[in-house]
Amino acid sequence: MILDHKTYELFGKPILQRLKIKAPFSFDFPITDHACFLYMIDGDMKYKYSDRQAILPQKHSLFLNCIHSSKTISSLQPGETKEIMVINFHPDILKQIYSREVPVLLQNLNVPISNQSIEHINSDILIEKYIDGLLFYFQHPTLVNDDILVLKLKEIILLLSQSANAPAVQTIFNQLFSPITYTFKKIIEANIFSQFNIDELAAQHNLSISSFKREFFKNYNDTPANYIKNKRVQKAAELLIVSSQRIKEIAFQCGFNDVANFNKSFKEKYNISPSVYRQSQK
Repeated sequence: MILDHKTYELFGKPILQRLKIKAPFSFDFPITDHACFLYMIDGDMKYKYSDRQAILPQKHSLFLNCIHSSKTISSLQPGETKEIMVINFHPDILKQIYSREVPVLLQNLNVPISNQSIEHINSDILIEKYIDGLLFYFQHPTLVNDDILVLKLKEIILLLSQSANAPAVQTIFNQLFSPITYTFKKIIEANIFSQFNIDELAAQHNLSISSFKREFFKNYNDTPANYIKNKRVQKAAELLIVSSQRIKEIAFQCGFNDVANFNKSFKEKYNISPSVYRQSQK
């Protein structure tokens, strides 16, 4: 149940929102085109995404990509009042207010490809003081204008860029400006020859193991272990022909963490050892 909801808009789009909500409540995030900074002013909240959930305590915050659906905030403790501050980051507005100089946080400086869509930010004294400043403007709406809203938007971006969470925040921001590069298959292909295991690949997609396997099968019609092993062995077979590297070096380059495992996988696919395969091809 929403007790109070105040919003300030910038260039026709909501930028700042202050909500007072009485539990129990549940709210599903719509599919949209922006990122959000969600701060718990008072009380705590349960945040659910995919098949996982997180508890957001008072004075903690979440930075999240709102493009993806299946995200819900809720509280099931009857009678409690929660107060939440939401700051929205629209790509077109960010481009407009940073037309001359783009801050580092919004620049694509070798940002790793990742589908990470949420970052939990612990209690931070500078962010807490920033929220206090926003509350002042919600108490004095006659003082608010576009220039103030632009300054407050730039201020929170500056604070996030100086926080310990800056790398994750930059990754999520970058998804807004280059969403096509953040597809499931793009991440798989970018990491297929790395030393990542299935658990780490699932974490790269911000998915649980079970969700990752379901999504993988939907995209590749195969299990992650089998598909990745075959791709690595195929790449190794190519290198055995065109490269003079030692077999051990090729195995590590293709994502295998030990030679014995590589030899076994290679023989399962080609029915001969890597050394015999290399000799036969030459």
